[in-house]
Amino acid sequence: MGDQHKKSGSFSLQLCVLGFACVLLSSAAVAAADDQLKEQERDRIIKLPGQPANVNFSQYSGYIPVDPQAGRALFYWLIEAPANRGPSSRPLVLWLNGGPGCSSVAYGASEEVGPFRVRPDGKTLSLSPYAWNAEANLLFLDSPAGVGFSYTNTSEDIYTVGDQRTAKDAYTFLVKWFQRFSQYKHRPFYIAGESYAGHYIPELSQIIVRGNKGIKNPVINFKGFLLGNPLIDDYYDNIGTHEYWWNHGLISDATYEALNKSCRDDTFLFPRDECNAALSQAISEFGNINPYSIYTKPCYDDGGSTHNVKLPLPWTFRGRDDCVVMYTKKYMNSTSVQLAFHVNLSRAPHPWLTCSYAVRNNWTDSPKSMLPIFKELIAAGIRIWVYSGDTDAILPLTATRYSIKALRLKTVTNWYAWYDNHQQVGGWSQVYKGLTYATVRGAGHEVPMSQPRLALILFTHFLKNMPLPASSF
Repeated sequence: MGDQHKKSGSFSLQLCVLGFACVLLSSAAVAAADDQLKEQERDRIIKLPGQPANVNFSQYSGYIPVDPQAGRALFYWLIEAPANRGPSSRPLVLWLNGGPGCSSVAYGASEEVGPFRVRPDGKTLSLSPYAWNAEANLLFLDSPAGVGFSYTNTSEDIYTVGDQRTAKDAYTFLVKWFQRFSQYKHRPFYIAGESYAGHYIPELSQIIVRGNKGIKNPVINFKGFLLGNPLIDDYYDNIGTHEYWWNHGLISDATYEALNKSCRDDTFLFPRDECNAALSQAISEFGNINPYSIYTKPCYDDGGSTHNVKLPLPWTFRGRDDCVVMYTKKYMNSTSVQLAFHVNLSRAPHPWLTCSYAVRNNWTDSPKSMLPIFKELIAAGIRIWVYSGDTDAILPLTATRYSIKALRLKTVTNWYAWYDNHQQVGGWSQVYKGLTYATVRGAGHEVPMSQPRLALILFTHFLKNMPLPASSF
């Protein structure tokens, strides 16, 4: 066996001596492959503090520089599919939370679709039976810089952040991340997320699609996106949100009229004074409920007092539910946890926050509508699924239905009830030419958190591009 290796090696060497370029190319390729493996191993998470013993999947985390001159670097957490689920044959799914300014590690990874949940002690982890990495390799990104563990060395970046730069940096992150994890190149790639990711995801998708034009075999094999309770269009969102509040008995007739009069044409970022007044009145009429899930109790902290569920305005953070991250916040602020995640302790924001007020309050650009981008992506053949938890009052289903209606898509399958295999209605769905819409029954703003089983069914059908089951059989 050893002799065969020697003969094979000398044969390769003779071939390359005949062509000097071959030697250089081979050496460069080998060196590049070695560097990639070293970078991956450097990012490998050996074990998280408090991690259960029966973990059978690989994890990686670290930073990708997206603007070396400014010193912007984005933090990621890759959680691969379990070994017995064949991670090498599974697609890659990027998850993005919104805000703007909220951490995907805080919400998506730790409360919704990731495999770990922080226990009430804030120190140990349990496993979720409905984690999405059963079906795909999951990549969570803290975006933009200044959010979660992502950072910038240029303080001015925090005051000039907006949709455009966020999308550009996320694209740069992906291109460089695929260089580090070359085994994922050309793998089917999807994006999923919720809330203000209704902006992030279409904008990033547009850059990817345009970047792939003319490339026969693009590195980013982008197939589609899955978007929950999203902000899509300011005008239709205002109409649908206020209608939901009124027809669910949350506000008075007079307030509903005031909202329709003062807020209909207002933007997400810059509502006028008259609109702010109407919104404040609406919030006061809500009473002590959790607007992210109107039929569940407001959460309570360890002291038994009501946690901060009343928001000064419903869009201060669309997607910031402090109720669900109390334990995660404690865990992620542990130095031992941050070391296990390879966090840059000298650069990452301290303390670790689930959402950044600085980023949100200084947001500079937010287009009023994503509908033109939706139309472009539908024409490009990108798979688009949108879903709504039907008890969310922050970005409710009526808002999303108005936005989808404005696309004027041809109906393929009319509105129908879909079922889980426990023979219960999981929600309702309608299939359009170019887009599938679904509601998830009894789910709030964070659908995979409040209805994890139904969310996993929806995710599985999305990946397979199969309509949700129309019967329980």
